[in-house]
Amino acid sequence: MTRVRTAADPGRVIAAARSWLGTPYHDQASLKGVGCDCLGLARGVWRHVVGEEPFPIPPYSRDWGETGTREVLADGAQQMMIELPVADAGPGALILFRMRTGAIAKHVGILTAPTRFIHAYERLGVIEEPLTSAWRRRITFAFLFPAS
Repeated sequence: MTRVRTAADPGRVIAAARSWLGTPYHDQASLKGVGCDCLGLARGVWRHVVGEEPFPIPPYSRDWGETGTREVLADGAQQMMIELPVADAGPGALILFRMRTGAIAKHVGILTAPTRFIHAYERLGVIEEPLTSAWRRRITFAFLFPAS
């Protein structure tokens, strides 16, 4: 039997993500105001919106060009979140990016509007910026945070 899950309120997701703006970039961290990477941002929003993280995140590579047959990040999100077609992603959705052709998805952001998103970016920290065509064409997966 398929379990039906309700999505979290997009406004709550966006407010949680915006509360991380200005947090410095720090690889594999997830501490608001102290440091995080893109996955750490998503983890922090999860904790605020959904609750305790369901499992510890194993160490991962920073290599955006990493190739492989398994979409590790997407597989993890599929276990915990509500997947939707990329074309249906709207404000509050977690989006995964494939940064290089042939690589696996290795970057995440949260849509705040149809044309804007928040993400943690090396040297810039957590920022909100336009979802340009260069970013949009790299989106490969989209998910909704479940309601707590």
